[in-house]
Amino acid sequence: MFFMNKYFILIIIGSLIIGGGVVYRNFLIPESSIPVTSGKVREITIVAEKDAWKFEPEIIEAARGDKIIATVINEDDYDHGIALDAFGVSQRMPANATIKIEFVVTQEGDFPFYCSVPCGEGEVDGKKRTHFDMIGKLHVRSAVSGTE
Repeated sequence: MFFMNKYFILIIIGSLIIGGGVVYRNFLIPESSIPVTSGKVREITIVAEKDAWKFEPEIIEAARGDKIIATVINEDDYDHGIALDAFGVSQRMPANATIKIEFVVTQEGDFPFYCSVPCGEGEVDGKKRTHFDMIGKLHVRSAVSGTE
C-alpha cells in the first residue's frame, strides 16, 4: 500500500504544483506579464500635506521597468503610512519626517497607493477629509511605446 501513504500523495501533489508553476513561468506567461527592468531611475517626491489628508501629487506616472526612488515627506504632527500593494511597498511615515522608498514598476496599469496608518479626519476648505481620502494612483505605461 505504498501508493496510499499520505506523505507520498502530498509529495506528488506538491511536485505537480511546483512543476506547473515552473512550466507556466517559463513557457505560458503572457509577454505583458513578464517582469522587466529598464535600468532607468525616476526620482519623485510625495508629500503628505499638513492637515490636508491627501498626497501631493495624487497621480504619478512611470514607464514599465523604471526604478522609482521616492522621497516621501510627512508634514503632519502625526504618523501616516504609504502603501502600494502591487509592488510590495508598505512603510510608516513618522510625524514631521522624510523617508525614502525604492521599487521597480514591473507591470503596466493603474495601481492605487494609500495611507496605511489610520490618521484621523478634519476639514479642508470647508470639505470634510479623512484617512480614507489619502489615496493616489501610480500610472505605469508601456516601456516599449512610451505611450499611455
